[in-house]
Amino acid sequence: MGIIKNPILSGMAPDPSILRVGNDYFIATSTFHWRPAIQIFHSKDLANWLLYTYALKNHEINLRGTNTPAGIWAPHLSYDKKTQTYWLCYSFMNNMAGREFNGDSYVVWANDIKGPWSKPIYLTSVGFDPSLFHDDDGRHYLAILEWENRTGYQAPGTIVLSEIELSSYQKTAQIKGWKRITHGFTTRGCVEAPQIYKHKDYYYLLLASGGTGYGHGIEIGRAKNIFGPYEGNPTGEPIITSNPAHLFSLGDPDAGHFEMFNPNSEMQKAGHGSIVETPNGEIYIAHLMSRPLPNTILNPLGRETSLQKMVWTENDWLQLEDGSNLAKMVIPAPQNLAIIEQNHFDIEEYFGNNEIPLCFMTPYHQATEEWVDVNTKGEIKISGRGSLFSQVNPAILATRATSHHYFIETKLLFDPTHYSQSAGVGLYYDSNNWIFARLTTSYDETRTVLRLIKATLGEKEDFIYGEVEIPQKELALRLHYHYGKASIEYSVLNNPWKILAENIDVSYLSDEGVNGEPGEIGGFTGLFNFIGAVDTYQHDSWASFTYYLVKNS
Repeated sequence: MGIIKNPILSGMAPDPSILRVGNDYFIATSTFHWRPAIQIFHSKDLANWLLYTYALKNHEINLRGTNTPAGIWAPHLSYDKKTQTYWLCYSFMNNMAGREFNGDSYVVWANDIKGPWSKPIYLTSVGFDPSLFHDDDGRHYLAILEWENRTGYQAPGTIVLSEIELSSYQKTAQIKGWKRITHGFTTRGCVEAPQIYKHKDYYYLLLASGGTGYGHGIEIGRAKNIFGPYEGNPTGEPIITSNPAHLFSLGDPDAGHFEMFNPNSEMQKAGHGSIVETPNGEIYIAHLMSRPLPNTILNPLGRETSLQKMVWTENDWLQLEDGSNLAKMVIPAPQNLAIIEQNHFDIEEYFGNNEIPLCFMTPYHQATEEWVDVNTKGEIKISGRGSLFSQVNPAILATRATSHHYFIETKLLFDPTHYSQSAGVGLYYDSNNWIFARLTTSYDETRTVLRLIKATLGEKEDFIYGEVEIPQKELALRLHYHYGKASIEYSVLNNPWKILAENIDVSYLSDEGVNGEPGEIGGFTGLFNFIGAVDTYQHDSWASFTYYLVKNS
């Protein structure tokens, strides 16, 4: 029997919603402040996945000014067999101040998973993490977390459910009436991401619980009627978690639960999952997870996607195949499928086909021809915009970091004429946290130099004493990332690589290392690698990049 190694989606791929249509599997994941929004991955075997498309890739949303970690949350992918249409609902979290968590939820539909997707149809603003269930009788139901903002009531809220009228021509969906269902089935609390499934005579309600930190888990309940009452799994514990220890955290709105770190597990934070059935009836759950840097609680790769093999018990409850509830890094593949090798998400992009490669994303705004010139000359040209502190127009093309040990390499031609113009390569978490090795001018504007700049929790550090003159204005750049340390090399005219900087601590570029409240996770997105440019002078300088490589070890 073949095996599947976790994670199946490395790097930022949280809140996975998995779906099978025929022999094709799809996973949609959250993208927060990144554009295009909502990644959709594709697989034929549950083991090897490739980025397939994005659901929101035009001008459906405006993410400018989005604070970490707001933006696009928890997409849910479903398929209506009656109309043979794909449906994708999601929340746009636009405010988190005061723990109000103001989010608007929408749904889009398409005849083909690659689109075109419809214009967003408004659902509700009651909370976040919406999901659709298409019942056998043709009725549709919307489940969501109702956010609780009353003092003294159990936070973060209640799972609510309504029948809903869906049609392709609507601007606003018709909610037929919310019914409060449950606060959860275990003592971990903080339930969210409700999803409904049907098996034999029961409706099953799958929930994420315990918060998005180290106490995360997946719990389940069932009922004969879709509106309940739901009984919880008789174990009283999650069916999947990274730490099976009992946790009582009812009323905790959401916390890191660092006390639940499991020192015996490579996988942490297992939770927020969805169910898929193979053509021959095997059951799997796709769920998020994290892999901290060794001997730390820092997760630079953010929340990734893993898979667990499940079975139905004699009493029709779902459990892990081995009978435990501890998530595994290696699981059995579907029957009659021998997994030889899984992809490692390396990237080799040699530009020149008139398209921005699918792997590239941009924070806060869309990559447009105004600042990205894709041509057939074997290059991508980027015109500088705001500084990397900008939450409006940072001019970067970025890819998810997918390993704790890798290098990025690119070749750059850039001729800066003003001290506020620069272009190069770097690491990026959000507008307050990044590192950038770039060609720019010396402070006296007499020379073109290669110099490092770094942002930590919004504070800037410019490495002016480590700059190197580059009179040719063209060079290759390579950034090595090794378990939270970054080293930068450069090569001019194909000469041997020289060191610009070594072993810079960038471990703070992680979910727990960015600007968060005490006891809570600072971010949920993960580390990105990027090429980009800055021009706060006239927005008229252009940098040419001829290739972009990421090699994971």
